[in-house]
Amino acid sequence: MSEESIIQTKDVTVSFGDFQALKGINVDIKQGEIIVVLGPSGSGKSTFIRTLNRLQPHDGGEIVVDGIQINEDTTVSDLKQLRSDIGFVFQQFNLFPHITVLENIALAPQKVRGMSKEEAEEVAMKLLERVGIPEQKNKYPAALSGGQQQRVAIARALAMDPKIMLFDEPTSALDPEMIKEVLDVMIDLAKRDITMIVVTHEMGFAKEVGDRIMFFDEGHLVEESTPDVFFDNPKEDRSKLFLEQIL
Repeated sequence: MSEESIIQTKDVTVSFGDFQALKGINVDIKQGEIIVVLGPSGSGKSTFIRTLNRLQPHDGGEIVVDGIQINEDTTVSDLKQLRSDIGFVFQQFNLFPHITVLENIALAPQKVRGMSKEEAEEVAMKLLERVGIPEQKNKYPAALSGGQQQRVAIARALAMDPKIMLFDEPTSALDPEMIKEVLDVMIDLAKRDITMIVVTHEMGFAKEVGDRIMFFDEGHLVEESTPDVFFDNPKEDRSKLFLEQIL
């Protein structure tokens, strides 16, 4: 893991009308770090990761991702560059229903990276092998299980060769028996030199894979520490209560 910061935020706030979803968030994430973001529903976790590629504009503070300052003055070309360097995997798989699995993965490298169809499809096939479903390449998304669709969504994000991967509760829409197959892909991914920020309720994954846990509650970053410290000896009362309720 590099000592170089790839994401820094300072006093970041986000408001929806009178409701303040994020209240002064300060983080410093190193290149290659695996960050697991935990917290109850409505705590600001998803809002936070969506600010990092400006899917959610922030209304106060500073965000710098890979050297690019993100705000309303960020140029279109900088934002485009940033979004091509950040893979985002959502709760819902967001695959294009009218094209095949292979075409779903090969589309962005052709449109954004300028790859030929042959090159992009070669990349797509390698990624389908990596996520364990090469035999599904010619199927349409509706013919796949939820777990398979989410693995395609991960492959599609990886096809852009991103520096950073953001996961917003990637297993929460899945049936329990499909969760493991998606987590296995993510665990494999975490062994490679890629920066990952994962919003999840999967505590086993957080313990096994996270370099650092960030615990959010009511728009605040309440506590951050290694998984060992967070799960065995949390400092904040709010963290203790959360762990008592879920473990």
